[in-house]
Amino acid sequence: MSDTPAQIGERAQLNVLKKSAPGFFLDSRSELGNILLPRNEIHGPCEVGETVDVFIYCDSEDRPIATMKHPKAMPGTFACLECISVTGIGSFLDWGLAKDLFIPFREQNSRLDVGKSYVVYVYVDPESDRIVASRRINRYLSKQEPEYTLNQQVELMVYAKTDLGYKAIINGQHSGVLFANEVFRKPAPGEILTGYIAKLRDDGKIDLSLQPPEQSVQEKIEDLETKIEVELAARDGYWSLCDTSPPDDIYQALGVSKKAFKKATGALFKKRKITIAKDGIRSIK
Repeated sequence: MSDTPAQIGERAQLNVLKKSAPGFFLDSRSELGNILLPRNEIHGPCEVGETVDVFIYCDSEDRPIATMKHPKAMPGTFACLECISVTGIGSFLDWGLAKDLFIPFREQNSRLDVGKSYVVYVYVDPESDRIVASRRINRYLSKQEPEYTLNQQVELMVYAKTDLGYKAIINGQHSGVLFANEVFRKPAPGEILTGYIAKLRDDGKIDLSLQPPEQSVQEKIEDLETKIEVELAARDGYWSLCDTSPPDDIYQALGVSKKAFKKATGALFKKRKITIAKDGIRSIK
């Protein structure tokens, strides 16, 4: 059993002290005292004397409470969560627990709409010890100087659209920009993408790319030619995807831009491997 004291907003391994009508009481080993694990929050073995893995948060009356469930986002992280209600003091988000996650109006850069999902930062309010959310993303990005390297692969979470393209959170810490010409379809808020560090600017700003840097343009086109030939073979030599297809359809099928698709089909046409028509492309046997 771990001796680490239980804290609001953290998971902990706690000893089960006693059984009661509403559930089991756990030893927090901290100023939180004995914490209730309600019966409806038990999703596994739980007996007096055993150690259970739980998440600690506050119930609707701000009392510490435990659950075996895993929230959709832990304090100290960014997440995309759905707004499920709006009240006179703020909004509530679904984060997978019985008590919904509160986001005060002061932490919203615009009012939230029920049913829509928003990228937020989840944290423990030091004044109230409540777990809350904020849409003021820039405030919670890392203030430390980035240590990325050029062409480094990173995880991106898209969180805002700008005139230049899209802002994305890099590895849960810093912000960068995906320029419009790097994005071949409209990403959803909170969508997780694999990206690459394209440029580290002197002013600290970071340019991002969705294209792997290790391949040359020619290598990428040749790889795409092979993909198209494989698709044609699987479709008995005919594919309705063509130069007039919407860019979204091309991206959904091959994960590339319409420009790249046209380059690849043009190359295959010159090699006399396909014919190109208004209704699609065909293999030349």
